[in-house]
Amino acid sequence: MNARSKIRYGMVGGGEGAFIGAVHRMAAALDGEFALVCGAFSSDPERSRRSADALGLDPARTYPTLDALLAAEAALPENQRMEALAIVTPTHLHAPMAIAALEAGFHVMSEKPMALNLAQAQAIAKAAERSGKLYGLAFTYSGYPLIEEARVRVARGDFGAIRLVQVEYSQGWLSEPIDREGNKQAEWRTDPARAGLGGCLGDIGTHAFQLAEHVSGLRVEQLSAELTAHVPGRRLDDDVAALLRFEGGARGVLKASQIAAGDENGLRLRIHGERGGLDWSQMEPNTLTLRWLDRPAELVRAGGPGLDASTMARLRVPAGHPEGYIEAFANLYRSFGGALRAGATNPPPPGAANWFPGIEDGLRTMAFVEAMVENSAGDAKWASLPDVLQGRHQR
Repeated sequence: MNARSKIRYGMVGGGEGAFIGAVHRMAAALDGEFALVCGAFSSDPERSRRSADALGLDPARTYPTLDALLAAEAALPENQRMEALAIVTPTHLHAPMAIAALEAGFHVMSEKPMALNLAQAQAIAKAAERSGKLYGLAFTYSGYPLIEEARVRVARGDFGAIRLVQVEYSQGWLSEPIDREGNKQAEWRTDPARAGLGGCLGDIGTHAFQLAEHVSGLRVEQLSAELTAHVPGRRLDDDVAALLRFEGGARGVLKASQIAAGDENGLRLRIHGERGGLDWSQMEPNTLTLRWLDRPAELVRAGGPGLDASTMARLRVPAGHPEGYIEAFANLYRSFGGALRAGATNPPPPGAANWFPGIEDGLRTMAFVEAMVENSAGDAKWASLPDVLQGRHQR
């Protein structure tokens, strides 16, 4: 690859009427690192064609299926074919599409959750290892600059040993049975065949779990779960809660809901150590609140003084100019592109240049989903995440 050329990528899913496909395209384009060159945007060939036309793509590189896309792109000269594939489909297609793309020699950036279940996620991990290609997951909130600042401050011990992690993700859009009233986004998210084991759990609970582990730097070892479907007839959970036991003795609480009527996108993370703690909310993402035992609270602002260099690297505008969801998402794409250009086969560790969520985040979030479902349905008080990851649990 020419170091100055844009990374050529294709997209599967994300055509007209879809939400997240457009978000991926905006994020990939923001820093000028990527160029969309091809796609299979819908299972409806006419809709896919219209989508490609609206995006100004070459009709010859608009494909009816992913298989057709992979075969045709692989046959192109190396300096023309796509280099990475963005997967923005319902969950049931994530694993087969990711595996096919990796085995065809393409890098993958996928929507979350990683797959329908842990076994599928492990199959993706093996395909990535065999191919030597990058695999990224769109855990967008970990791309916020002040989430990086929070992670840095925890990691360097500003608050002392961590004792408490509280994470909440509250939405209200599924408070009524819109999944049975023609809302396509709600319909597939509440269908076990397409969404997997968890509804709210897989859709936003995985975001909360990934963020809690990423910022705290701690791994959940055990959990005790309750999954509820409040809307009559709904086949998957729309409200979940868990008590968490982290390595090192820290304790935590995770709450995710899509039936909190009136709530918009209330993702909030609080972490407390021996000497103080932090508080961050996705709806006010440019402020990080620090609270202390022995002095007044502090407000840390995006772009303001005292930020770590890794935080500043995620900012694009001066202090007082709000950055939000698209910019956070773009940070993941920029890091993914940087790792791709550097020839990496795995994401570097958190804090390093070009970090992005990848295989480890995917495996752990899928183990979290399985442990939550199993524990909520059974009589055991606690479920062990290491046991789930290593297959030492009752399915």
